[in-house]
Amino acid sequence: MMTDPTGSQLLARGVQQLRDAGVPDPAIDARKLFSHALRIAPGRLTLVLPEPVDLEAQAVFAALLQRRAGREPVSHLTGTRMFYGRDFAVSRDILDPRPETEILVEAALRQRFARVLDLGTGSGCILLTLLAEMPGATGIGTDISDRACAMARKNVCTLGLLDRAEILLSDWTHALDADQNFDLIVSNPPYIALSEMAGLAPEVREFEPHLALTDGADGLEAYRHIVAIAPAFLKPLGRLMVEIGPTQARQVFGLFDQAGIEQIDVIKDMDGRDRVVSGAMPQA
Repeated sequence: MMTDPTGSQLLARGVQQLRDAGVPDPAIDARKLFSHALRIAPGRLTLVLPEPVDLEAQAVFAALLQRRAGREPVSHLTGTRMFYGRDFAVSRDILDPRPETEILVEAALRQRFARVLDLGTGSGCILLTLLAEMPGATGIGTDISDRACAMARKNVCTLGLLDRAEILLSDWTHALDADQNFDLIVSNPPYIALSEMAGLAPEVREFEPHLALTDGADGLEAYRHIVAIAPAFLKPLGRLMVEIGPTQARQVFGLFDQAGIEQIDVIKDMDGRDRVVSGAMPQA
């Protein structure tokens, strides 16, 4: 009589399947998918590996492996992505939260703010993390995608921020009242040039919304628009902070300067690459 394979046996086969498919970090991904298939926390996986795995969990794991071998992102398979210590609901309708974007959050939290606007909020990870880390602050996230707004609203509920965060379907600031103003405006806009899209990893190129990745031009169109509209919604000394591609600091710095934004700074990520441009409005 055949017995069900153990977790260790299934995991080893899964790692090999992903390795054969050319998936980066196959062991890490296989463990995440296996714990998801077993419906247990990843930290408990080692404890159950010696045990046999039932047919239902085997089938779920096999299906997840097949999709990951096709380079579908792990976050899309599990439905969540960790950002700044919190789980955010994600899907292929939004840009996955990136560790590099935590640099923007950390920089924004260096000064207090009461009111924040996140342009192109996507999952809401920037806005909601800032609000969660700054008690009493309130904010708005805008996005042109109704599906992104739905996902952001889901994350608002999950994080218990219904009384402090508002998500608006809007092309940048179009849905805002003209008299609204903010201490801080943040954005991680589409900054990949159209010419660079073909070189992206398949997980990004094939499974994330191109609207959130590229402006279809030189990668700077969103910044041109943001620096043109943001000053009207910033209080005196209010800050504007944007994530950038690692080769865009000079151009975005220049756009800030031309818009009359002061105290311009370029902040590097953990790999020493330019990652954030920040500045402040003049004192009234």
